[in-house]
Amino acid sequence: MAVSVAGGVRPGKLIEVERRLYQHLIVGKHKAAAMEDDINETLEADANKLDIERQAIQVRLDKQTKALAVFKAISNQLTETVNNSIEHKLASPDLLLTHSGVQEGQILLLDLLLDKDPNFGRIRPIISSISWLSRDLITLINSPASKHRRPKTSDVQVTDIKLILNYIGLENLRLLIPYFCSRHWLPSGHANLLWTTRKLWRYSMITAIAAQALAQLHNRPTHVSYTCALLYQLGTSVILSSSVKVFEKHWGNWLREASHSRDKEVYDAVMATEFPAEQIFNHVMEHGHHLNWQLLEQLEFSDSAITKVLKELDQDYHFSELSIDAAIVAKASCFAKIILLEEHQLLEPQERKVLLDYYEFTPQELIRLKAQNYRKLDLA
Repeated sequence: MAVSVAGGVRPGKLIEVERRLYQHLIVGKHKAAAMEDDINETLEADANKLDIERQAIQVRLDKQTKALAVFKAISNQLTETVNNSIEHKLASPDLLLTHSGVQEGQILLLDLLLDKDPNFGRIRPIISSISWLSRDLITLINSPASKHRRPKTSDVQVTDIKLILNYIGLENLRLLIPYFCSRHWLPSGHANLLWTTRKLWRYSMITAIAAQALAQLHNRPTHVSYTCALLYQLGTSVILSSSVKVFEKHWGNWLREASHSRDKEVYDAVMATEFPAEQIFNHVMEHGHHLNWQLLEQLEFSDSAITKVLKELDQDYHFSELSIDAAIVAKASCFAKIILLEEHQLLEPQERKVLLDYYEFTPQELIRLKAQNYRKLDLA
């Protein structure tokens, strides 16, 4: 007789599949195609050039025993230096938060938008104080492709935040603000993490769109599930952003020192050293979901619905014990894992069945989820 796994203690297979997904996202060499909203599109040539240079140096080093020994010694030392710096930051969430780009005003904004009837008098000045967010909204509303209610016959750029918020409307703001914040927290502008960032952003967007669809199906506030689904990768984004900054700082310093000393062997060894993806993957698996809510608590948002859902998802061991909003995010994340892993033939049919059984998917939920467009955020 088959034993049901529905909703109880997480089977080891689920933990294995989750590790496999993050291994694919962070360590995997797959070069993901850009989504329509990619913020790193101009980096693709740099990332490809860096990959080619490293491969060429590695081929050369492989043919030279002495040079290969130098490479291994230098590379291991650089990686250890970077890893020690990252571990120091991870040991102190407040230190990590300082350099994360996640700020109190951004989380307050997300929290205010969860209210049934948000106070625009409080929301407007917060948006105005966040320069990159104001810029994103202004760019959106003035785009020729914008569907929002600005006069189509006018060539004048709309820059007044009050007017922009009126054009966009509350429901679209509840989609756009978490979307822009989550995208901003990703490690952008780094050729070393271009492919990882693209894959992680796609995972986040699939999860968010799936959560929105499930919330609609179950008559729950869609903005709560959607926002929590996007912030489910907050800790991972912060770890990656902090790690790549540390790596590029040390890597650049070592390259300059080798160049000044005119030591070609050392220079090549540093140049060929890749971002320590395997070590960062382990940090993400250990700290990622904890940081989702710990960072928010550091900013004194312990009572926020967002923090409570993210804390539930990290601490509750049984799916059947989750609140409905947390369960929706867990299901959405599971469905996103299935999509991404099946695309690369990294999920066996029996594993898929275990996932669907554990998270208690109904036929109606699967029909609704399969009908969604996961390539683009659907604005009203």
